[in-house]
Amino acid sequence: MKDKETSSHVVIVTGLSGAGRSQTAKILEDLGYFVVDNLPTVMIAQLVATTGAAEWERSKFAVVTDTRTGMDAADLDLALIDLHRDGLRTTVLFLDADDRVLVSRFEESRRPHPAGAASLSEAIALERVALEGVKEMADVLVDTSDLNVHQLAERLRDAFAGADGAATMRVDVTSFGFKRGTPRVVDLMFDVRFLPNPHWEPELRDLTGMDAPVSEFVFSHPEAVEFLTKVTEMLDFLLPHYEAEGKSYLTIATGCTGGRHRSVAMAEAIWKHLVDAGVESSIRHRDATL
Repeated sequence: MKDKETSSHVVIVTGLSGAGRSQTAKILEDLGYFVVDNLPTVMIAQLVATTGAAEWERSKFAVVTDTRTGMDAADLDLALIDLHRDGLRTTVLFLDADDRVLVSRFEESRRPHPAGAASLSEAIALERVALEGVKEMADVLVDTSDLNVHQLAERLRDAFAGADGAATMRVDVTSFGFKRGTPRVVDLMFDVRFLPNPHWEPELRDLTGMDAPVSEFVFSHPEAVEFLTKVTEMLDFLLPHYEAEGKSYLTIATGCTGGRHRSVAMAEAIWKHLVDAGVESSIRHRDATL
């Protein structure tokens, strides 16, 4: 007999209007999920049961729900309780984006914002406040501000392509520059601006932390080696505990001033440690080529 807790998986897709819920639904459908859009949270468990997920007739099920249905954190919590009671593994996927990006997307599509406020900016602000509690409940947070549809598909494939099996921890490592703002979606953030800056070395300035001379410069300093040791030891401790609590996706960010040298070299080193440890992981450098 199949283990019901690991064989049937329900993804609840939510987040801000304009952040990519419709595209996400199509991508999950391509990944083999049975997708239902615009469903009130109070009906999720009932619908999942009637479509066979609880009896293993469907192993992958996704529901898109949002403020159009009057959803709030309390409703979502009750839905999750019902799904867990039926032995179903659940993942709450929250889609976010910068306000400026959301405004641009609504202006391009010429569609009204469902919040229906006096202005578009006010509507986005109202919805963001309404979804604060829901966002805190998310297992996977994806910021679509800088993602095109192909990059979004890649991110979702990384997170969910193998999700019909047992839950495994996946870690996304990213580097960034503080002068361009911190990532909106991040679980653990490390500031490496305390390290000596390769930017002031003329022969290194035009390189990035992905280049060996920069990496060698960064880790020629004992404080960088010690910092990496402490971070990787902490991750070795944390990841099994996160996974035991059902967290399947973790985002780690390392930041320096411009996001080209120190943060990139440190992110690469952390990512290589995770790969060597057998952790499913990916890496990207937000600002390295800017």
